Amino acid sequence: MELKMKRIYESPTEKDGFRILVDRLWPRGVKKEVAQLDAWLKDSAPSPDLRKWFDHDPEKFDVFKECYEEELLTNDKTAAAVAEILKQLEAIDVTLVYAARDPEINHVVVLRDFVESQRK
Repeated sequence: MELKMKRIYESPTEKDGFRILVDRLWPRGVKKEVAQLDAWLKDSAPSPDLRKWFDHDPEKFDVFKECYEEELLTNDKTAAAVAEILKQLEAIDVTLVYAARDPEINHVVVLRDFVESQRK
């Protein structure tokens, strides 16, 4: 099955498959019924301290990536969230839904790559 990424502000489609919000905070201005989410895995997101430190600064992205990958490997709650994503991927396409503006400098890129590496 395919693992995708999509901003929550983009319209949901049937091709999204199982839609999982992977942000710790609910996105501003989005009604839950409009988001059409199947799950909200808050614990898949970086810790609050790491998220605040990173602040979507492109210059910090490489260090952020290393720290977040460490959290994905060592935090029990985060590992459980990754396991849930992997479980869904066994049966259906999964779309990781997020609110960040930059589609390349955000935690979802790291999460997607991490999940893909765990599938192999």
